[in-house]
Amino acid sequence: MTRAAIVLALLALAACAAPAPPPLPGPVPPFAAKPYAGFNRADTVAIALREWRLFGSKVDDAPVQERNFDPPAADKPERQPGLWQRIGEYWWIGLAGAAPEAAWTGKHDADGRVFPAAEDGRYAWSAAFISYVMRVAGAGERFPYSPNHATYVNAAASGASSILKAEAPERYPPRAGDLICLGRGRARTLRFVDLPTADLWPGHCALVTDVQPGMLATIGGNVDDSVTMIHVPISETGTVARDDGTPLDARYPWFVVLRVLYDAEAVSPEAD
Repeated sequence: MTRAAIVLALLALAACAAPAPPPLPGPVPPFAAKPYAGFNRADTVAIALREWRLFGSKVDDAPVQERNFDPPAADKPERQPGLWQRIGEYWWIGLAGAAPEAAWTGKHDADGRVFPAAEDGRYAWSAAFISYVMRVAGAGERFPYSPNHATYVNAAASGASSILKAEAPERYPPRAGDLICLGRGRARTLRFVDLPTADLWPGHCALVTDVQPGMLATIGGNVDDSVTMIHVPISETGTVARDDGTPLDARYPWFVVLRVLYDAEAVSPEAD
């Protein structure tokens, strides 16, 4: 065997003995999985505001009857280049790739087929958006990530979540970083006393990003097929409902506030 052949053989043996490269990281980035900065209100709000700006900083405070719930497909932000992929990231990262819905995008089903714009209600992504924000903010395995808002509302109401606490809308004034939630369709008449429910129900939750006198600023996903800000009226004491639990917002029946216990608060007496 020539010297060159021996060198090549040794190199081949060394390559075989070399350790295998580490596996590719999963859908959750390390800075969120650890997390680098802890789970805190400021980062959570900042992430939601970042996504809102990405979608064009839309604000929709119009009465429900004046909104167009079925615009042409070409006008839907969720189907636009760059945005349908972002919604795919909400699904993939928010659910950590662990559910069939994790493969959806703003216009594709799990097999990559484009679904008709008229059927987008079957692919509603508002809960995926909240899951994404909480995951990237560093909630870790403590948040009950789900394609359905009812999952984490019930977890908060039953005590199954260590970082979510369901609060009556007439008693607890939401803070930036908390969630406010409502029922839709058949669940529109749900009230706080009905929680937790025995089954899942259609609903919507929005993240509070700012509190001002008489008003909350909230951001939700899949509102007008976009990430949209809505302003919600509040009482003098900061609640979203009157003393009898009746929502102050004539457009949306907010019936529960999810107080989020961030890292600094989860160990303090005030969090109890």
